[in-house]
Amino acid sequence: MPTLTSHTHSNNIVITMAKFIEVSIRQIGNSQGIVIPKAILEQIGLTKSAEMAIEGDTLILRKPQKLVRAGWANEAQKIALHNEDILVLGEFTNDDDKDLMW
Repeated sequence: MPTLTSHTHSNNIVITMAKFIEVSIRQIGNSQGIVIPKAILEQIGLTKSAEMAIEGDTLILRKPQKLVRAGWANEAQKIALHNEDILVLGEFTNDDDKDLMW
């Protein structure tokens, strides 16, 4: 099996193979697909899904990116249930706020 190497670029991890391996494109229902060796999937951490993109003539697969605020609503509800949602800085206003019309 070819050796895989890892390079870090900014927030992306790029896995390159020391050698290319040829894979067959197979008929899968009305579509076509390839079989990715289990060792490669394990090394890059792909389990149930992947994000796919095309850049030029290159097909890119990567782990799905976690949404920035994923899970925040649930965590906020847990905090509120335990009455831990007090303001850290307390209430703050400007002296002239009473004159503002909304």
